[in-house]
Amino acid sequence: MESQHELEELAIKLYNIDAIKFGDFITKTGLKTPVYFDLRVIVSYPDVMELISTLLHVTAIKGKDFDHLCGVPYTALPIATLLSVQVKKSMLLRRKEAKSYGTKKMIEGHYKVGETCLIIEDVITSGSSVLETTQDLRKEGLKVNEAVIILDREQGGSENLARHEVQVKSLFTMTNLIEILVKHNKINIDTANNVHSYIKETHAPKIVKTQDRVLLSYEKRAELASNAVAKRLLTIMATKKTNLCLSVDLTSASNILDVLEKVGEHICLVKTHVDIIEDFTTDFISSLKSLAKRFNFLILEDRKYADIGNTVALQYLKGIYKVAEWADCVTVHSLPGEGIIKAIASCNGVNSQGIFLIAEMSSEGNLITGDYINETVKIAEKYSSLLTGFVCQNRDTFKNPGLIQLTPGVQLESSKDNFGQIYNTPEKVMLEKGADVVVVGRGIIAAKSPETEVIKYKEALWKNYMKRVSGKME
Repeated sequence: MESQHELEELAIKLYNIDAIKFGDFITKTGLKTPVYFDLRVIVSYPDVMELISTLLHVTAIKGKDFDHLCGVPYTALPIATLLSVQVKKSMLLRRKEAKSYGTKKMIEGHYKVGETCLIIEDVITSGSSVLETTQDLRKEGLKVNEAVIILDREQGGSENLARHEVQVKSLFTMTNLIEILVKHNKINIDTANNVHSYIKETHAPKIVKTQDRVLLSYEKRAELASNAVAKRLLTIMATKKTNLCLSVDLTSASNILDVLEKVGEHICLVKTHVDIIEDFTTDFISSLKSLAKRFNFLILEDRKYADIGNTVALQYLKGIYKVAEWADCVTVHSLPGEGIIKAIASCNGVNSQGIFLIAEMSSEGNLITGDYINETVKIAEKYSSLLTGFVCQNRDTFKNPGLIQLTPGVQLESSKDNFGQIYNTPEKVMLEKGADVVVVGRGIIAAKSPETEVIKYKEALWKNYMKRVSGKME
């Protein structure tokens, strides 16, 4: 067979350019190995690059139906580029880290939700690099079910990827590559036997499939939630069939109550800024709690606490507002550190605390960085039973399905206001950004008929939630 002859030719060339080394090495996954594949050197050998791309095309890609190619960064990128040109298919680029400026995207290129992407990789051991790329592509709504690779080390990578619905097609397995090198007298039988024994005895760690929170129903996530307020909110959402949070940024207590009287049956949460109410009284709080009970929604005071622990505890419990007595949950910045979580949790006389930790903001030019987000999530991991969820803009900010993503900045049509507030559509915020509860304010409260507009938002958001959990993202 011509392809077999070319495969043997490629194996010999890889050996001759030192892309295959024998000795004592450590793999990326921490495994000791008597053979190491350094395919980064192929960029210096155009004839090897051309042969690899041709063989991948002929033996693994020809006849496949897909829309895009994506090379796992970084070694596979030049091969993916050549293949893209050969097969006349669009190529996508996956960043290892999101940009801290501009679009902050992980995936670069033009694509549509529901399109299919084929992954290109050089070598798999555990399959973790392919899986990371797969997950980032899937987060964008792309279908990823196949990976084409140069070498399968036969140490569990293919099995790990199969558990995540990714099938692997390789040019070489470790076994047949070693057989070719023995056949052409590049290595001796002892070296080959050493490698065969190693393959048989040494396997990469299993990568267990985790539950993608955005594909789980609210009912299922209520079972997984460890925070009492998160459990209640998810249950309300499932029961009322709404994931809409109304932001009542009004300065009149009577106006707030009037709006809630009209729209309360259609929301799961109301978000208040109590300190902007000009005629605040304890009667307002009594009426607000009565409406919440009658229409079965929770109350979020968007206080955005950001002081030292002792001060925050006083702000939460004391003063004229006494937030702890009526708010089911509050928003909190992670800037002061984990002490702010401890402070709220330590407040006596409060039945249960709900805390939304602010990980991202929707305002243009905000100063939150990727590192800040990562540190915020680390704090949350330590206090998951105290947290209801995160205020954030992206589905990959956190994984825990028992926590809730609260996303502000939504209107029926994308837009931006005069103060840099960026608005997303219900479809984008649910399918692409992974929101669980969506905050809408002026789109409803400034409408001529809030009771009519709230239904439009409720139905649009729920429709996209149902599409998301069904897995039908097209």
